[in-house]
Amino acid sequence: MVSSNFYYLLIVRVVFIGASAFLSAYSFVQKEYLFGSLLLLFFGIQLVLLLHYFNQTNRTIAYLFKAMKNEDFTLRFPKETNLKSLNELNSSLNLLNDTVQDLYLKNEAKEKYYQEIIKQADIGILTVNHEGHILFANPTMERLLNHSPLNHIKQLEQVDEKLYPLFSELKPFDRKLVELTNEREQKQLALKSRGIVLNEQELLLVVAQDIDKELDEKQTESWVRLIRVLTHEIMNTITPITSISDTIMKYFMKNGKAISSADLEESHIKNTVKGLDVIRNQGGNLMDFVQSYRTLLSVPEPDRTLVKGVDLVNKIKLLMESQSQKSKIDFSVECTPPDLELFIDEKQVSQILLNLCKNAIQSVAETGEGEVQLIALQENDTKLIEVRDNGPGIPEELLEEIFVPFFTTKTEGTGIGLSLSKRVMQLHGGSLKVHSIPNSETIFRLTFA
Repeated sequence: MVSSNFYYLLIVRVVFIGASAFLSAYSFVQKEYLFGSLLLLFFGIQLVLLLHYFNQTNRTIAYLFKAMKNEDFTLRFPKETNLKSLNELNSSLNLLNDTVQDLYLKNEAKEKYYQEIIKQADIGILTVNHEGHILFANPTMERLLNHSPLNHIKQLEQVDEKLYPLFSELKPFDRKLVELTNEREQKQLALKSRGIVLNEQELLLVVAQDIDKELDEKQTESWVRLIRVLTHEIMNTITPITSISDTIMKYFMKNGKAISSADLEESHIKNTVKGLDVIRNQGGNLMDFVQSYRTLLSVPEPDRTLVKGVDLVNKIKLLMESQSQKSKIDFSVECTPPDLELFIDEKQVSQILLNLCKNAIQSVAETGEGEVQLIALQENDTKLIEVRDNGPGIPEELLEEIFVPFFTTKTEGTGIGLSLSKRVMQLHGGSLKVHSIPNSETIFRLTFA
């Protein structure tokens, strides 16, 4: 409708202009100068009106596209003007403006939705250009690389000096495994990269994932499966003990009745005493062992509540006070910030902390200047509890073994305390890790999701 009216008006104006030009020329040829001048003036007016008509239309369209370019969709064109064709054009442009605005708002909503998904993702994501400028990095990537904000890959030298050359040499479809070490912990990151094109610019998309948690969970799951098998096998070993008991009973029974003491043979009595002693000792040991397995397997789901960090560390300090004073240990607690709150099962976490503090006190008891610190803190959005001591530390070759069920370097205990603590932290969605420098410091770190 707009195009037909536009062409009709254009044809009419061109016809008037052509006719005016022809008649003006004809009048001058016939020496009708006055009439020819009037026609020439009419020709000029028609030409100016045509140019004005085109300019008005062009300006209208130009205003619309300029507004769209600036993401301004408030521009509206009047629907009532002196020109019917312009009214129809304005209506069409308003409709186009509304359509583009609707598409823009939908795309903007989708973009925010995808950005929020990326921000909440458990994997780190960043995009970097050829100059090394980081155009985007989600919070997980900043947490994994322990640096915020990330603007250029040269900043990674501050985290670990090997990170910058690693990222600068990354190519599309590369896969790298990097281990980051700081004063608190070790991380193993799996890096994947691929090339993308955004707004005609070639970028490198890098994805990072902390595989420690996966490895820990798989390791624990493997141990749980193994423990189930061992529990079954251990229970089966009790069956022969029951059989020995039946054999002994036959010494004292005949035809379903107890025999008299006169019928007892001295060898039977001696064998009975020996057998009962073996059964008692072995049965007790086996049942204790089985019970240890069952304790590790039947960890209940955490019953979480909000617990004030200050109250928790002070409670542990009170419970450990007699042991620390007896061992002449400097035992201190700290909570930063003071209003820190933890969403945890207080009983389970308290038991972990008591076990760790007890181990720490035993470790530093013979150093002469032993110190144990219990610290609750928050780093960025991560809440932590650390048990520190300045004892002899843990040898490097044993760091991977101490969380294995029933592994212990002590003469007493079952060796399930640390493995049980790690299992409890996994049920909390967190982790338990250790960092140790021999004869300097040992840190057990509880990280909560």
